[in-house]
Amino acid sequence: MKYLITESQLDKVIFRYLNNQDFIQIEEGNNIYFVNSEGDEYAQIRYDKDDEWCGINYKLINEISSSSSNSQTTFDLAIVSPGWKLDHPVIKKLRDLKIPLISEVDLAWQIKTELAPNQRWIALTGTNGKTTTIQMVQSIFDAAKVNGKACGNVGETVIESVTKSPSFDYLALELSSFQIAWSELPTFSAVSILNIAEDHLDWHGSFESYAAAKLKLTNQAKVVILNKTDSATTSRTGVNGEKLNGNNQHIVWYSLQTPKIGEIGLVENLIIDRAFGDSQSADEIAELSDIKPTVPHNVLNAMAAAALCLAIGISHKFVKQGLANFKTDHHRLELVARENEISWVDDSKATNPHAAEAALLAHEKVIWIAGGLAKGAQMRDLISNCHNRIRAAILIGQDRKLISDAMAEIAPKIPIFLVDGENSNELMEKVVKKAAEIAVANDTVLLAPACAS
Repeated sequence: MKYLITESQLDKVIFRYLNNQDFIQIEEGNNIYFVNSEGDEYAQIRYDKDDEWCGINYKLINEISSSSSNSQTTFDLAIVSPGWKLDHPVIKKLRDLKIPLISEVDLAWQIKTELAPNQRWIALTGTNGKTTTIQMVQSIFDAAKVNGKACGNVGETVIESVTKSPSFDYLALELSSFQIAWSELPTFSAVSILNIAEDHLDWHGSFESYAAAKLKLTNQAKVVILNKTDSATTSRTGVNGEKLNGNNQHIVWYSLQTPKIGEIGLVENLIIDRAFGDSQSADEIAELSDIKPTVPHNVLNAMAAAALCLAIGISHKFVKQGLANFKTDHHRLELVARENEISWVDDSKATNPHAAEAALLAHEKVIWIAGGLAKGAQMRDLISNCHNRIRAAILIGQDRKLISDAMAEIAPKIPIFLVDGENSNELMEKVVKKAAEIAVANDTVLLAPACAS
């Protein structure tokens, strides 16, 4: 058989798996092909199941020639990296040739049915908060001593996790919009949509296409967990989930309000579950003080993580313990210094306007460092919602004019400083120097770029 793989960085475990299954035999020779843009050449896969050298050859195919009509190579299967657009010329050519296309996540699901048929999957997606929330799930797994692994768009790939021996009982997948758009096969015990806001419009082409990719995940689950505070979600699902396509689904809403029956929410300083017990119960999930940092968007993340774990039967006791044990990763509202009553906070993972808004609203007086590649997103709503928190802005990067134009229109009195550098080190040295010059006591210098780097 011949395999085409559209991503040369796809994990070596694919080759370990393909090379060690009775029903898929890889022989010496050029039966694995990568598409790349660097010309035709040969290389070698040197890994087998036990990291031994196995010397399997593969061929790198020039992207242009692989999409031309006179391509001499035919394939039994193409494994597609999610970064490739659905309408890429190479993808179109493969479809024209009627070559089966499969994503890494779908391939992992097929492998799961062979290696771990009883393994259960849960998943989440969202514009922001995905990694923090899936790490909270892992912390709850650890507290409950559940044999489970968080994977996907964070840490290990899904296919690497599914081929581990002995098998995990549960996989918790963090999925990007790209991965969801490319995947069709998995069935999840529960999924959560954290939020939907403008991002990756350069890939999807429009916000509606991006939102549809996110919400596609709800078609593949028995339990669907949704953020009631997110208008982009509720307007597309209906307030009772009536616009969803799934059948006989259990819809669970969460919010920062007092929960109704079937919801998770807040009662004073407690996160309360009214979704997974009997209809009259109100069970404590955690105290607000268990969630750090205790800011609104992070409390919502904790609710989603709790709901995913409650959906697969983990007790409230261990959910509370796991959330209390959890510490956010670096670069997520990370306090890196406090000097002369000035706080320096790194939220460099806030790479779109929605995430930057959450970071800005978590602080009172901000010297804001922002800019980079906007990926098609607009900045007007961000500035409109947050300008009262911004004392000054230091703008960098290719698309900073989108931010400065929005500020000039909505908050023209806020000082703006444009900073450039010959390289990233010089740039950030200049940024820090400028921030130190203008910051005063009780300010927060906040790196929340609202753009990719």
